[in-house]
Amino acid sequence: MASPAAASLPALLLLAVALVALNAEGASAANFFVTNQCPFPVWLGAIPTGGGTQLNPGQTWLVPVRAGTTGGRIWGRTGCYFVGDHGGCSTGDCAGARSCVLSGKPPATLAEFSIGSVDAGAQDFYDVSVVDGFNVPMDFKCVTGGGDPIRCRDPGCADASHPGDAKVRTCRGNSDYEVTFCSA
Repeated sequence: MASPAAASLPALLLLAVALVALNAEGASAANFFVTNQCPFPVWLGAIPTGGGTQLNPGQTWLVPVRAGTTGGRIWGRTGCYFVGDHGGCSTGDCAGARSCVLSGKPPATLAEFSIGSVDAGAQDFYDVSVVDGFNVPMDFKCVTGGGDPIRCRDPGCADASHPGDAKVRTCRGNSDYEVTFCSA
């Protein structure tokens, strides 16, 4: 007869595998550290994570993003006012919502990204886009997996994607990123 410990070993192994799978599915794969260095408040817009946070000068916001996220965007909204969850912004407005579920209204400088799967060898893709116009200077860089930093100071930004001219960068899958508004 098997000992109680030996009999429960398959059950424990199954539980451990289930917990690892659950953790891999629900865990953030990438962290985005978004910092406002502008001399004015910037309200964050972000999809699919929502945003809705006001960043005063010098403040940073952590945005965790799941593995396999595609079509993600982060942008700064300016000239905002909100009463509860409703209001509006002069630039980058999300149909008057504090927390965005749609991309912002132009003009909006966009940090765009797709985060790789949890598989080994996966890649992330990222770029700054001025296709929807330009409203706030932005730096965007991969900080843990290589990749080239992007600096965008004006609407003619040479590092940014323009209509008909995509400038997408790659980084090791599930890396961490920094997005900085009005970097010196």
